[in-house]
Formats: sequence, structure tokens, C-alpha cells
Amino acid sequence: MDILRNAPLGIYLEEPRTWLHCLDPRVKLAWLLSFLLSPILASSGWRLAVVAVLLLLTVAARLPRRVWSGQLSLVLALSLLAFGITSFAPDGLGVFPQPQRQDAQVVGYGLISNANLEVKERAAARQAWQQQTRAWPAPYRYRLLQVSLLGRTFQVSRRSLSVALRLGTLIFTLLYATNLFLLTTAPEEITAGIARLLQPLKRWGWPVAEVILTLTLALRFLPLVMEEVQNLVRAVRTRDVRWGSLSFRGGMQTLLALVERFFENLLLRAQEIAAAMQARGLTGPDHPLRWHRLQLRRLDRGALALLPLFWLLRALSP
Repeated sequence: MDILRNAPLGIYLEEPRTWLHCLDPRVKLAWLLSFLLSPILASSGWRLAVVAVLLLLTVAARLPRRVWSGQLSLVLALSLLAFGITSFAPDGLGVFPQPQRQDAQVVGYGLISNANLEVKERAAARQAWQQQTRAWPAPYRYRLLQVSLLGRTFQVSRRSLSVALRLGTLIFTLLYATNLFLLTTAPEEITAGIARLLQPLKRWGWPVAEVILTLTLALRFLPLVMEEVQNLVRAVRTRDVRWGSLSFRGGMQTLLALVERFFENLLLRAQEIAAAMQARGLTGPDHPLRWHRLQLRRLDRGALALLPLFWLLRALSP
């Protein structure tokens, strides 16, 4: 499988250029932070709305289907896996404080006492139980689904379903929004935008130039890591390594040899990059480099104008 072609996670797409490519990196960074921060303490409806907006952006940008379909499949599979596991996980709401008496027990959501308890305690427990039941709607069902599998019973409750929905949408938003940002923004544009935003920190002695240079090299090094992984996969497939016929010790030795070779290749690539930078006269982070010229256009101003509306809707959402 061609990883760089079928599922280029976090890799910049140079062609074709869409209107998302033409946006200023600072504008896209502001929208990325808004997508990542708005789901905090938000309802499930808002989280689902953010997911829908991300999908609409992908379709409206007219990105190649071979690019976003593979990425969407991976992110969606991970989100659905987290959703399914969390849905059937214990919600922890069935645990209630138990009084320090040997003749009392907790059943369901009410406290049932034996005959030795005082009348006042029984009346208080019955009153609390009635108040809770009055607050519930008539068709209320806490357990939504119950499945028996391999001698064990798994159930989906309202609480576990809510937590699963929040976790699944959060994972999808975190991964897909970041990937969409990296897909339509060149590494030089990202570092130029962050450098412009961090310029005021130079007054307090922050090493802004070092941070920007390190970030640029890290973003440029990411495709090389993906390429090395792809080369190792192809090498193993070419040599027809049968993992099933290997013993545990043989499999671990082969895996460790592959990992060792992987890091050796990465270190060699890093050394080559350092030598190329030194040959081109890059003496340090303060070396004058113009990565990208930033300029706000009409499209950027329109996107910035929509940002307060986005946060206004977030404030009005429950």
C-alpha cells in the first residue's frame, strides 16, 4: 500500500490548490484553535455540529477524493472504535454511598431499610426516592440496550452513550481538523504565521527564532518519516517474511531489527539535512530567511468576520 498516496496524514497537498490553500495561515490557525477549543464543556449537539462543519469544509474545498477519503476512513474508524468501547463500558453511576449500618442495603436508586431502622429514616429514604422518580419523564429508560455475549452481559446506558458520543466526536475533531489544516497549509506558511504571532515575546527574551526553526524542520521531517515506514513495509513484503511461522523469539528479533534499521535511516536523513543546511550558509536560527510573505486578502477578512459569529453560536448553545 502506498501510504503517502492513499492516506497522507499530516502531509501538505501542493496540487490542486483550493481556496483553503489561499487563506492566510494565521486565519487558518485561528479557526483551527476555535475548532479544537469550542468542544470543551460543550453539549453533544455542538460537538456533532463541529464534525458536520469539518465535513462540509472538506466537500466545499473540492479536495481530491483519493486524499480525504483515506484520511476520513482512518479517523472515522478510530472514532467509532472509541465510541463503541465507551458505549459498553461501565458508567460508574450505579455506585451510591452506603450507610455504616449492617441492616441497610442499597437497591437500585432507593434506600430500603429493614424493620430495625427507625421510622424517620424509612420515611426520608422513601421521600427521596419519590422526588427522584417525579423528576424523570414518563418514558424514561436509563438502560438503552442490553446484550449478552460469552456469558457476560453488556449494557448501554444513557450516561455511557453520552460519554461515548463526546469522546468519539472529540477524537474526530482533534485528528481531522489538525490534518485538514496540515493538508492545506505549507510548513513554511505555518511557521511564518506562528513567527508573526510570537514576535511580541521577543521582548521578554523568548527564543522565538529557535522555536520557529525547530518547528519548520519537524514539519519538513514528517514526510520523510512516513517514507521510511513505507520503505520498510515494502522491504518486508518483498522478502516475503512469514510472521506466522516465526516463533515468539524470532518475531521479536525481526521486529527489533526493523526498528533499529528505521531509526538508523532517520538519523542518516537528519545528518544529511544538517549538512545541506550548513553548506547553504545557515549558521543559526537568526539567519535571515523569508519563508513566506503574509498578507490579508478579502477572503481572509471574510473568514475572520465569521469567527465572532462562530463563538457567539457557541455561547448560545447549551
